[in-house]
Order: sequence, then C-alpha cells, then structure tokens
Amino acid sequence: MIASRATQRAGLLAAMLCAVIASWLADSAGAAEGTIAIRGDTVHTMAGPAIADGVVLIEAGRIRQVGPAADVRIPEGATLLRGKVVTPGLVDAHTVVGLSGYLNQPQDQDQLDTADPLQPELRAIDAYNPQERLIEWVRGFGVTTIHTGHAPGALISGQTMIAKTRGATAEEAVIKPVAMVAVTLGDDARAKGDDAEKKSPGTRSKAVAMLRGELVKTQEYVRKRSLADEAKRPDKDLRLEALSNVLAGTWPLLVTADRAADLASALRIADEFKLRIVLDSGAEAYLLTDRIKAAGVPVIVHPTMRRAGAGETENLSFETAATLKKAGIPVALQSGYEGYVPKTRVALFEAALAAANGLSFDEALATITIDAARIIGVADRVGSLAPGKDGDVAIFDGDPFEYTTHCTAVVIDGEVLSDEPR
Repeated sequence: MIASRATQRAGLLAAMLCAVIASWLADSAGAAEGTIAIRGDTVHTMAGPAIADGVVLIEAGRIRQVGPAADVRIPEGATLLRGKVVTPGLVDAHTVVGLSGYLNQPQDQDQLDTADPLQPELRAIDAYNPQERLIEWVRGFGVTTIHTGHAPGALISGQTMIAKTRGATAEEAVIKPVAMVAVTLGDDARAKGDDAEKKSPGTRSKAVAMLRGELVKTQEYVRKRSLADEAKRPDKDLRLEALSNVLAGTWPLLVTADRAADLASALRIADEFKLRIVLDSGAEAYLLTDRIKAAGVPVIVHPTMRRAGAGETENLSFETAATLKKAGIPVALQSGYEGYVPKTRVALFEAALAAANGLSFDEALATITIDAARIIGVADRVGSLAPGKDGDVAIFDGDPFEYTTHCTAVVIDGEVLSDEPR
C-alpha cells in the first residue's frame, strides 16, 4: 500500500513536471517566433563603444539584449538577420515628409498655409499621410523616426509631430502628436505673393513684434482663463491655447532662421518670455557659438545639400555642424524642407557629408541617432541600441556613409519593414 502511494505521488510529480516543461517550451517557442536576432560585424549601439561581431536581440517589439555574439544566446526559431554594419534606426530631426508629397502638386502639399502669418493651432497630425511614398522611400535608407510637420515659410506655420516611418494611420505611426510649434524668422517669414506690401509681416522687426505681441496676448489669456469666476473667463481660443503650452514650457518653439541677426532675435525672445526653443537651419549659427552655448539651446543644422546662394543662405557652410559641435552645442542634422524636387533629402547622406567636413564618424552618426533623439525629446525610446528601447534597427552591407553601401534591412518596433537593398 505504502509503495503504491509512493508510486502514485512519483507519477503525479512527473506529470506536473512534464506539464511545466511543456508549457515552458510552448512559451519559448511562441517568444522565439516573435524574436528577431540581428548580427553585425560591427554594431554601433550609440550607447557605448561599437561592438565587433555583435548581436541585437529584439522581443515583443523591444530590445532585450545587446552584446558580443559570444554572450548573447539566440533562441531557437528566432528570425536571424545579418549585416556588415548595424546601427540604431536613423532619426531625422526635422522634415516635412508626410505633409509634403512626392508628386509636388497642390493636392499633396499640406506643409504650409499662407492664409495667415500666425497659425499655431494647425496640427501636423491632421494633415499627416502615413501612406505617402516618401515615407517608404526614406525608410528604405534606414530612417525609422521622423520629426515632421509644418514647414518654414510663415511666422508661425503650425505644430510638428514625431512619428515612426510605419503604420497605416497617423495614430499607428505617431510617437508624439505635438512636438514643437514651428516659427520662422527672416525673409521666409515675410508676406509673399500679390499685394505683399499690404500684408504683414513686411520686415524683420514687424515679424518679431507680431510674435512678441501674440505671446503677450497669450499671457493675458492664461491669466483670465484661471479666474475663479467662470463668467469672467474668455472662451477657449485654439491659437492661444497652443501658445499657452509654449509659455508653460510644454512645447518648445522650433525657430527656423539663418542670418545671425535673426538667430539673435530668437534668443532674445526666448530669454524675454523664458521659452524653450530649438534653433533650426542656422546657416550663420557659427557666428553666435558663444551666445547659443550660453543659452543652452540646441541646433538642428541646415541640410548640407541645401541650395546655397545669395540671400539667407549665402554664408552656408558644410562645416556648420562640426563648428557647433566643437563649441559644445548639441547638434542634429535633418533632411529639411525642399520646395522643389526631389521632395525630400535623406538624413543619412546629410550625415555622410558632415562626416567629410569636420565631424568624426561617431559624431556624424550621433547627429542622426542619439543626439537627434535627445533634441526632439524621444531619446528614452529611440536613437540607441539598449535594452528596453524600441526595436528600431538599420542594417548595412558596408560603411553607412559610403555612397556605394546599401541599407539591406530596416526593423521598426521588432517588425522587418524592409529587406530589399537600397
């Protein structure tokens, strides 16, 4: 009897152990099916030194482990991708892709409304087209995150947003529905078109005065909206609501300006109203390095391939990014706004040119990965390869900055979105 009970217990324990093992194997198999292992001859994590013969392991859309191949166990059944060079998914710090379309025709150009010089209430997410072919185009070169929205060309052209280069809807793509409010100072902010002399702003001083006036109006609006007596509160104003977020420091101003005088005006306004700002383009930013650094303001430098010539960009330099970086100013690169064709540049090539003009390889790669992510406020999710971050990876068959190199695969949130060399 005793032996029989012992046998029964042993059998029960064996059955339970088998069930546990079977469950574990099933879970492991399920996890492996959704697991991607990316092995590269060189893995640039941007969170530390490059890893020779490294592996990036992604599970459930996030990075689980990064390290030398000898230290990372790749689960059975995992999808394995290989490349010469592996980097974080690239981050374009400023573009208008998704609002500006590749056809360059009125129906796919939603990046700028010139009906009014002051339109901070315009939301990028309401015009963003995730099906735009330019999104797929830049993704093919390794760009997985874009800071996009309303273009330079109006005093306040609207809001920007941050999105992944994937998703069937804006909601699926978006990381931040509102990132910044786009402001332009300089010639591009002046009224254009028929009867331009009768419109505002017509001069630089008028543009700054209008911006200052709108911020003062917003201060008064915020004060009145907080009155205890609801009857005395003003009705909600979308324009002033947007700028109240700027005054509160919730949203930075993205100030596009090129001349040193206009950059100085942006810094003056920021100091006067205690605003967070990011300088954009900055063709002559190298003339104000001490002042920009003292203000603690980052710069999203103009595309190196931007058309230069007379006017605002006559002093543009391929070495702007290197000069600012050397001065200790946070710098990112961008594809920017292209008014004609091609309708977008590619941030990867911008960084390659910057690397040929004063930036080291690591510094140039940082301008389109971790430094760009920090400046636009999403470094907790993207920009480097580290456990817990989004599973966004670009894979190359050689030096990413070499023109003959191809981007062979792109992974976003743990999904292979592109595996055709480009």
